[in-house]
Amino acid sequence: MTIDEIINTIYPLPDSSRQSLKKHITEVSYSKGSCLMEALKVVPYIYFVKKGIVRAYASTEDNDITFWFGSEGDTVISMKSYVEDKPGYENIESLEDCELYKLETAHLKELFNKDIHIANWGRKFAEKELIKTEELIISRQFKTALERYKDLMKEKSHLLQRVQLGHIASYLGITQVSLSRIRAEIK
Repeated sequence: MTIDEIINTIYPLPDSSRQSLKKHITEVSYSKGSCLMEALKVVPYIYFVKKGIVRAYASTEDNDITFWFGSEGDTVISMKSYVEDKPGYENIESLEDCELYKLETAHLKELFNKDIHIANWGRKFAEKELIKTEELIISRQFKTALERYKDLMKEKSHLLQRVQLGHIASYLGITQVSLSRIRAEIK
């Protein structure tokens, strides 16, 4: 996806505001397995995925628990770092070679003070991130693993061909054996 498409998906900006924002965005590449964000560290930037897949996870003593996937067009952010300038909870790694757009949070916040359109864009961005989080929590609390898998098939089927089954199972909150049973049941 182009950065213009991503910006406009969040909230359409007048051309002059979009150009001001784009002046602070750079393209970066990461190879598969790279750590984009590390838990317990302040992350002073956000990414937008041009190409590739990333996952957010939390580590426990026994394993990593995947709780989010991002792909083309998605925003990669540590909300705690973005909002409070404090260390985030999550690790974010690339699951494929990735091309990303990078924006430093400090530059974005400066633009909020200078341009009301960009400030509104930032508000819409934060609102959309909040809704994604709310949907994830509700799904985890009220849906079965089978329902969550069917939702994943419907909403992000491309992940099923591009992401290891272990990460998918972790995201669904089940074992790989249970995931195999669900997949067999659906076929």
